[in-house]
Amino acid sequence: MMWIELADADATEALGRALAAMRPQPAVVHLHGDLGAGKSTLARALLRELGVRGPVRSPTYTLLERYPVPGGEAWHLDLYRIGDAGELDFLGLDGDEATLWLVEWPERGAAALPPADLGIHLAQAGAGRRARLEAGSPAGEAWCAALLKSGRLQGLLAGQP
Repeated sequence: MMWIELADADATEALGRALAAMRPQPAVVHLHGDLGAGKSTLARALLRELGVRGPVRSPTYTLLERYPVPGGEAWHLDLYRIGDAGELDFLGLDGDEATLWLVEWPERGAAALPPADLGIHLAQAGAGRRARLEAGSPAGEAWCAALLKSGRLQGLLAGQP
C-alpha cells in the first residue's frame, strides 16, 4: 500500500502521468472515491500521457469511452449511473482489445469486471486530496515497485494516516 499527497489538480495529473509511464500491459485500474475526488482528472492525465489526443470525455453518461493507446485500446468506464452489474452486458466488455481498463465506481460493476491490478482510492484531504494505491495482483505489485523506483512520485509520497 502506498499513500500519496495530491495538493492540487497538477499533482493529480502528475500521478496519472507517472502511472502511464510505468503501466504494465494489460492493466486494470479501479478508481474509488466520492464525486469530485479526482478520478476523471487522474484518468484523463494517464490517457494523455499514453498519447490520446482530442477530447478525453468523462464516460458519466456514455458509461464507456474507448481510446487507442500503444499496444491496444484503453477503456474508460464510469459506472456511477448503473443500478446493477447486469446493465454492463450490453457494453460488450468481453473483448481482448482492451489493454488498459480505467474503471470509476467499480463497486457498482461487481463480478462483471476483471479484478484490479491496482486500486486507487482518492479522498479529500484539507485543501487537496490523498490517494491510496493498493496492488491487487503481482502485476500491480510490480507497477507500484516501478513507480517507487522511478522517482516520479518525488514529493508526493506521504506517511500512513
